[in-house]
Order: sequence, then structure tokens, then C-alpha cells
Amino acid sequence: MPTSRNAVVTGGSRGIGRAIVERLCRDGAHVVFNYTTGEAAAAEVVRAVRADGGTVHPVRCDLAEPDGPRRLMESAEETLGGLDILVNNAALCPSPSAIADTDPEVFDEVLAVNTRAVFMTIRYAALRMRDGGRIVNISSANTVRPGPGIAAYAASKGAVEQLTAIAARELGARGITVNSVSPGATDTEMLRGANPPEALEAVVGMTPLGRLGEPADVADVVAFLAGHDARWVTGQNVRATGGLA
Repeated sequence: MPTSRNAVVTGGSRGIGRAIVERLCRDGAHVVFNYTTGEAAAAEVVRAVRADGGTVHPVRCDLAEPDGPRRLMESAEETLGGLDILVNNAALCPSPSAIADTDPEVFDEVLAVNTRAVFMTIRYAALRMRDGGRIVNISSANTVRPGPGIAAYAASKGAVEQLTAIAARELGARGITVNSVSPGATDTEMLRGANPPEALEAVVGMTPLGRLGEPADVADVVAFLAGHDARWVTGQNVRATGGLA
């Protein structure tokens, strides 16, 4: 793999995505990340990374739009000159809603960002990524911990895991590895916005390591899978949950 690698991270302006951007930059990668509306948050990521000597480029791009993934990947290639790492992190997690009460438009939007965009960026990578590249898709512990009210989100992430397994088999001959990471309860704005404090306390009580995950905990796993040491790991889903079953 090249000493200086080029990476695309979707949804890189906050939470787990920001931690992934910052970790890859510390590891020497040149990173393009997209954001949708959080311009101030994106600017803060750029400031922090560049202050640390890293190379990062934000792209405002809505992955829910049909041509959003293509525009992001083309912009990244134009900026970076090649692609070695793709991290599909961007996701929507709507407020819990029973299937019977879920607006079909909400379902369509969740699938557009969480699944279709992943398919499209992997498709682009399959055509343009350099041999020996790395693709890491962020899934969710909810694919094995189903619960009421999360049908759209869990379904979208289950599809991501299947895309991961199939892409690993399709791209393996070129030395490109494809893996997914399933975070557990990770302390982000998304988690706290969707769960009351008592629910988070209950999750901590069920987690063997006795705390919520931090975005950096997940970013470190992604960095391993994106690096040389994970060259013999592909088609796997790594559960970064602190032991939460």
C-alpha cells in the first residue's frame, strides 16, 4: 500500500465520523469527508486536523440525493488523485416508530443514506480504487439486537453487512479488503438525542466494560481495518460494543 494513502469518510463532521477522520489523518492519510448541513462542525474538524498537521478536505454533499454519492466520490478523486480507503459512516437514525406508524418517506430516506449510498460508493470504489485498498462500512449492534421501533434503521444496517460480505468476495482478487464495524452504544449526539438518560444507564449496566463507548473506540477499530496489519481480514463484521451481546 502507498505510504501516503487517500481516504474518503462519509458523514465525517461529528461523532464517530469525526473520530475516524481525525484518526486516519493522524495515521498519515489524506482525507476527504462529506457533511450535509453542519458547516460549523465541518469547519471545526478541518481546523483541528490541520492544527495537528493533517490533510483534510470537506465536501458539502447530501447522500440522500440520487447523485450525491457519485458527486462525493468524483470530488474526492479530483481532490486526492486516487483512492485507497473508503469508510462508509454516514447514517440516519429516525426517532423510534413502529412499522405501522412509520411514514414510508422516512423509510425511503433512511435506506437512501444508510444503504443505497453505501452501495453506490462501493460501486465507485470497485471501479476506481487502487489495488490493495480498504473498505470499511459502519453497521450497528442493532442488527443482532432487534427491538421495537427501529425497523428502518436495523434493516438498512443489515443490508450493509450483506453488501460487505459480497463486496469482499468480489474485490478480494485485487487485494481489496471489505469489512464492517458494528458499534454498540457510543456516546454521540445521535445516541443521546434518541435515548433518555435512564435508557443509557441501563445499557451501561449490560455492558461488561461498564461504560458507553467513545467515538475514538470505534475509530481505532476502523483504523486497524484500514491499515496494513488487517491485510488478512476481509468479509468480517467486527462488533465494537464493549462486550454488549
